[in-house]
Amino acid sequence: MSEYIGGIMETATVRALKAHVAINVRSVEKSLEFYRRMFGLDPVKVRKGYAKFDLQNPPLNFTLNEVRFDDAGALSHLGIQVSSTADVLAVRQKWMEAGLIPRDEMQTDCCYALQDKTWVHDPDGNEWEVFVVLKDNLAEKPAQEPACCAPACCATNPSVTSGAI
Repeated sequence: MSEYIGGIMETATVRALKAHVAINVRSVEKSLEFYRRMFGLDPVKVRKGYAKFDLQNPPLNFTLNEVRFDDAGALSHLGIQVSSTADVLAVRQKWMEAGLIPRDEMQTDCCYALQDKTWVHDPDGNEWEVFVVLKDNLAEKPAQEPACCAPACCATNPSVTSGAI
């Protein structure tokens, strides 16, 4: 039996290089413009109905797959956890400079944690957050309050502010 060093994917013989996320999009062309701005880099591969971004920070193999669909898929949202509120604000600033319109949630109680975060959404409505966990393992909320960090749950939070300039 292998000894686990850093989790299930990092054993004495297997070391994971990066996570892979593949999302369905209606138009690779429209999505490329958004993701170039969001990631601040060009894709490493573009083919008909397909594009791949190879991010180093965070390490991520991210692909766009063009398919026909009418409604949103089963995906809730995507996120990148950073180490500080300053990092959240730095990413927010880069997104604004790239022409994206972030939506902020500061000091929000989400996913049983106190967080600062900012959100953007791609042309298909896929929501991305960059967030820092300020305090983790908060008590469970009463049943009538949303408990998840889905964009809709926190959108009515009074701490939400518009990132529009």
